[in-house]
Amino acid sequence: MDEALLRSLTPSVLTVLVRRGADFAAAEDAVQDALVEAVRVWPDDPPRDAKGWLVTVAWRKFLDATRADTARRRREDLVEEEPAPGPAPSVDDTLRLYFLCAHPSLTSSSAVALTLRAVGGLTTRQIAQAYLVPEATMAQRISRAKRTVSGTRLDRPGDVATVLRVLYLVFNEGYSGDLDLAAEAIRLTRQLAAVSDHPEVAGLLALMLLHHARRAARIAPDGGLVPLAEQDRGRWDTGAIAEGVRILQAALARDRLGEFQAQAAVAALHADAPTAAETDWVQIVEWYDELARLTDSPVVRLNRAVAVGEADGPRAGLAALAELDGTLPRYAAVSAYLHERAGDLGTAARLYTEAAGKATDLLERDHLTRQAARLNTLLNAGLDA
Repeated sequence: MDEALLRSLTPSVLTVLVRRGADFAAAEDAVQDALVEAVRVWPDDPPRDAKGWLVTVAWRKFLDATRADTARRRREDLVEEEPAPGPAPSVDDTLRLYFLCAHPSLTSSSAVALTLRAVGGLTTRQIAQAYLVPEATMAQRISRAKRTVSGTRLDRPGDVATVLRVLYLVFNEGYSGDLDLAAEAIRLTRQLAAVSDHPEVAGLLALMLLHHARRAARIAPDGGLVPLAEQDRGRWDTGAIAEGVRILQAALARDRLGEFQAQAAVAALHADAPTAAETDWVQIVEWYDELARLTDSPVVRLNRAVAVGEADGPRAGLAALAELDGTLPRYAAVSAYLHERAGDLGTAARLYTEAAGKATDLLERDHLTRQAARLNTLLNAGLDA
């Protein structure tokens, strides 16, 4: 049984049912029933047209369910319109399904879960394991999301930016349990890029590939976080980097700059540097200026302060940092790094400790704690001398 094929066909089959008039929740249940039937039947009797087979079986499962529903008379019209079995239409409505799963009425967590379930074809158990929550909790979340979007018509263009933010949330969850959400996000974004002619979709795909290319070098053998400047660049995935740069260049050539393209440009400059010392920080500052113009995000300006500190020296970086709100996440960590670069080890050690106390990510907290301990050891050695 080709599980990858089933997962790739799931969104288009689901969208066919919704387009024919099935509400989202009922259609999704019918498609899941059809997938179970495929697992049972296909090994001994594989169909010539896999998608057409799934559409036919899912539609029949849906009709069986609606015939037993109390709203029989309202839905009987759908029975009369049942198409004859045969090849499924070649039109790909996957893009509409992305829009539906990223509906503005859904919370971010619900949109992510529904996207992984309906578009990604993952089971509720897989999604729950990836997010480290009980399966029952995830089932309730997905059920609420399906109820929310049920009855929503797929007759208007959706918001690509919302879809991209949902996929970016999936990617940033990274890896937990048996499911690699970063790889899953890349797979879904590739699928979206195949049905959407939008430079920001390409920009997000490039950004994911460039970040994912560094994954093997991000964690030390002892489990600690390895900062970008200290990573073994020989462990970076050069194939993913080359693909990401190629996709980014094609997107930028269309002259419709968006924030994901600008972020990918920063990642590409890091990937292009043979060593950390050879990083083109001046260009990176320029891209952060573009990002700040596009988003007016304080987090972007925080990252820009780091880049300014590398390009123009730590004092310039601290001056840029002073213009920002000190309550920003990672503000203390950035300030600690720049103070250390400036030679103020006492202030840096104190700020690293403060940043560690505020960190929500365990790897980052451990890294900041180690940085504080390292500087305190240097300071104590200096006093002893």
